[in-house]
Amino acid sequence: MLYDCDTGIDDAMTLLYLASLVRAGEAELVGVGTVHGNIDPLTGALNTLRVLEAAGLKAGEQGVPVAIGAARPMAQDVHYALDWHGTDGLGDTHLPDPAGRPVAEPAAAQIVRLAREAPGELTLLATGPLTNLGAALLLDDELPSLIREVVVMGGAFEHPGNITTHAEANIWHDPEAADLVFAADWPVVLVPLDATHPTAVHDDWLDRLAAHDTPVARFAANILEFYADAYTPTLRRRGAVIHDALAAMLVVEPELGEYAHRPVRVELRGELTRGTTVWDARSLPAEDTRRPVKIAVGGDVPGFQERLLASLLSF
Repeated sequence: MLYDCDTGIDDAMTLLYLASLVRAGEAELVGVGTVHGNIDPLTGALNTLRVLEAAGLKAGEQGVPVAIGAARPMAQDVHYALDWHGTDGLGDTHLPDPAGRPVAEPAAAQIVRLAREAPGELTLLATGPLTNLGAALLLDDELPSLIREVVVMGGAFEHPGNITTHAEANIWHDPEAADLVFAADWPVVLVPLDATHPTAVHDDWLDRLAAHDTPVARFAANILEFYADAYTPTLRRRGAVIHDALAAMLVVEPELGEYAHRPVRVELRGELTRGTTVWDARSLPAEDTRRPVKIAVGGDVPGFQERLLASLLSF
């Protein structure tokens, strides 16, 4: 698995989940790339190194390579989600510098290189804006034939947007790159707000995590406190939505999800709808020439919550 992310709080939870799979011998994490989004990509790369090292994995030049990616979108200004993730991306915890350092290779180039080194074997998990994936497609037009599967956390269909009325943040941060990804001829699984928002964890889950007195659990509980503070007005009770971890879990256990299969396009021009993911929900025969995307529309919420908690308590 190659992970592309904008390491804020839910990305950090996802890294811990992936690290638990690596430690258990259930997955291989061949690299991580960071991108603008929750935070700038350099800070995101340092956060990634911090989290992987906290989980007991070697990272950087001597371990899992962490590459810095695009610092801005393809066709608009850059925006960060500091209110949701803190000025450091990890809930204003301001942790010490990691031992490892990011590699020199750019994230988009890393995608192409790893795909060419292991054609047909790589699952590409993306939980931030899709700028690195879009750039990689422009670097190598054979890339779609080399990737086993692309799994994206992003978009909203029947669910409202979370950055505008219709647009989800990861897609809105770079609509042009997202549309390139959905237009490419590779297998895509899309995990939108429709699937992630119902998985919100609340006081009982957060309390069980906080009660487990290990360094990883304390770290996770600490940064989730900031995230829950940000989320409580939206959820109308204390809790948080750990969006990205659901996408990662569906890579490993796709049977936890329920899916629809439809081509997806991204609105690029609408004054009120730019960044909106659009599908054709009509019962007419499909006329779109794009390859259908496998879209998560629901799933086993208790199963997700228990598996994620178990992974955080496994260290």
